Amino acid sequence: MIFKLERGKRYKTTINLGFVERLASNDTIAEKFRAAGFADVIVKGEGGTRYAEGVWNADDLRASYPPQISDVSEVEA
Repeated sequence: MIFKLERGKRYKTTINLGFVERLASNDTIAEKFRAAGFADVIVKGEGGTRYAEGVWNADDLRASYPPQISDVSEVEA
């Protein structure tokens, strides 16, 4: 699925992890989001389902997201 990310807006997502991926810590997942262009990242949850929230800190972008991401939505201020 493709979603438009706009600079300075906060987004939240649900992450569904596979058997081995679920061993990753929330800090490791947050670092992946920061490397992708998000700031002020928070990751919650454990095991196979995690919830991430962060501010898109790069230029506006239409992006397709990986299969682990099941939902992306803007967090209204």
